[in-house]
Amino acid sequence: MAISLSRITLRPFKLSDVDDFMLWATDDRVIKFIRLSKFTSREEALTYLKEVAIPHPWHRTVCLDDRSIGFVSIFPGSGDYICRGDIGYALAAEYWGQGIGTVAVKLALASVLCSFPHMERLQALVDVDNQAWQRVLEKAGFLKEGILRKNIVFKGKTIDNVCYSFLSTDIVPM
Repeated sequence: MAISLSRITLRPFKLSDVDDFMLWATDDRVIKFIRLSKFTSREEALTYLKEVAIPHPWHRTVCLDDRSIGFVSIFPGSGDYICRGDIGYALAAEYWGQGIGTVAVKLALASVLCSFPHMERLQALVDVDNQAWQRVLEKAGFLKEGILRKNIVFKGKTIDNVCYSFLSTDIVPM
């Protein structure tokens, strides 16, 4: 049965999200392509929520009926890079392929460009092997700019990234 995408929202994390957070943040399939380390205890997850997620300037949980099923984070630039930000996201594996990731990224775009009016560019660097995330970005209106070869050391391995961008002058497709 398809999920009504109108049930998807973004909101700041709360400590009470910890049990839902643990369901997806301990799944190897979910954390494979993100910088989040696998949590081994509820206490570690609470510490992460308290010290990283909640105080972060723009780290939102993706909710289905107000239950955490993933996240979208925007990392705003500063100094000479104040005009840009980076986006990252993840979603519980059981919700993959249902359009939820695309809805979450579109909701983030609509909100973040208001929250950071100086941000003219939002970019995403995606592992070349992560075809699903690339499709999400394209459906959300991001433009594929190219491949950055041997761009970053990720989990001990140097990888290539596909670079995507969304400009504040672009229109969010609905």
